[in-house]
Amino acid sequence: MGKVEKLMSDDALAKASQQVTAARNAMPVIRAFFDATTFTVTYVVHDAMTRRAAVIDSVLAYDPASGRTSLDAADPVIAHVEKEGLTVDWHLETHAHADHLSAAPCLQRKLGGKIAIGAHIREVQQTFGKLFNAGAAFAHDGSQFDHLWEDGDSFSIGDLPVTVLHVPGHTPACVAYVVGDAAFVGDTMFMPDYGTARADFPGGNARQLFRSLRRLLELPSETRLFMCHDYLPEGRDHYVWETTVAEQRRANIHAHDGVSEDAFVAMREARDRTLDMPRLILPSVQVNMRAGHLPPPEDNGVVYLKIPVNQL
Repeated sequence: MGKVEKLMSDDALAKASQQVTAARNAMPVIRAFFDATTFTVTYVVHDAMTRRAAVIDSVLAYDPASGRTSLDAADPVIAHVEKEGLTVDWHLETHAHADHLSAAPCLQRKLGGKIAIGAHIREVQQTFGKLFNAGAAFAHDGSQFDHLWEDGDSFSIGDLPVTVLHVPGHTPACVAYVVGDAAFVGDTMFMPDYGTARADFPGGNARQLFRSLRRLLELPSETRLFMCHDYLPEGRDHYVWETTVAEQRRANIHAHDGVSEDAFVAMREARDRTLDMPRLILPSVQVNMRAGHLPPPEDNGVVYLKIPVNQL
C-alpha cells in the first residue's frame, strides 16, 4: 500500500482533520501552566459556552532528596478552574510520563472528572510492572484509569469535539488529543528548534516515532500544536510551547518535510545513545503507570518508591 492509500485509509486522521477545519468558529479556550522544575506544560482546555473543561498532563511536585510531594505545581491549575467557574470532566494524560509525577488523582479529588490515557498503557504496565517487581496486586489491565482511549475515539469537552490519535514511538501508549482546531501532542514532538522526543525508553521505537510524527503533520497546516515540554534550546531566551503543523513541517530540525524515515531513525538512535536517563524517571513511571496514584503503603503504613539498581 502506497503513502497516498495509507493516508486515505486512515479514518481517525481524516476525522481529526475534518474536525480542525470545522472548528474555526468554535475554538477551545486554552490556558497553559509551565512548571520550570520539570519543564512541563499543563493545559486547562475549556469550552467557552458550556464552561466544561479538561486538564491535560498535570504535574505533582516531587522532591527526590526528601521524598516529599506537594501541590505547588497543581495549585495554580485549581485556582484557575475555580476562578473561571469551570467544570472539569477529564484529566487527560498523553502518556505515562518519565519526567514528572501526575497530579491527576489530587486534582480529581478537588475538581472531579475522570482520568484517562491511551489503551496501550497496558504495555507500559507490563514492562514496568516487572521492572519494579510490583507483584500480583498490581493490575496490568489499565483499570487504575477511569477510561482508556483507542485510536480514533471521539468524545467532547462541552460542545468541543475531541479526536484521539495513537502516536507511539516515544512510548507505546502515547496519544495526541485533537480538541477543536488544537492538537495536544505530548512528547511526540517539541518546538521546531528543539526537534523530537527520544525513543530509547523500554517500548520506544524511533521508526514508530517517525511515522507518528508524519501522521500528526498530515493534519491541516493551520492546526495549532501544543507541546508538553520546552527545554529552551540555545539561541532562544524564552519558553514557548505553541506552534502549527505548517511551521513544524517547514522548520522542525529533526522531522521537517524532506527528511526520510531512515535518516530520521539513524539520527534519533545516535542522539539517544548520548542522553542520560531523566532525573525523575524511576519515581515518575512507577506512579504514572498507576494513573498518578502512589504505590500502596507497606505494613508500617509508609509508602515507598523503589529504585531498581543497574536496570536502566
